[in-house]
Amino acid sequence: MSTSRIDLILSAARARIDRLSAEAAAAELASDTRDAVLVDIRPAAQRAAHGEVPGALVIERNVLEWRFDATSDSALPVAHDDLRVIVLCQEGYTSSLAAAALRDVGVHRATDVVGGFAAWQGAGLATRPAGERAA
Repeated sequence: MSTSRIDLILSAARARIDRLSAEAAAAELASDTRDAVLVDIRPAAQRAAHGEVPGALVIERNVLEWRFDATSDSALPVAHDDLRVIVLCQEGYTSSLAAAALRDVGVHRATDVVGGFAAWQGAGLATRPAGERAA
């Protein structure tokens, strides 16, 4: 059985990041001692179909590096190299590649959630239908 090139790339990306379970990610985000943000990179269609995590920054994958590269003219005000960016996709594949790419632009604490949004929801952590605002 051969391994595809994308499987090799994914494996190399994951070797560079300290992936978090959904529960560990939620604990980091709840801690006052960590400078961390949860970033949902899923496309609008996936968020509409499956829901969202309250408080997550929604930044679609195609602009992620520009928004968190502190040297970019397009960087978010929160962006800095020591920020803990916890990336979330639907099932935890694209988020691994995205977290590794963030490390390439200097965000050295970037990581992702093992199992993605599906694992977050499966762990019983807070979610809401897409577009619903907090009360």
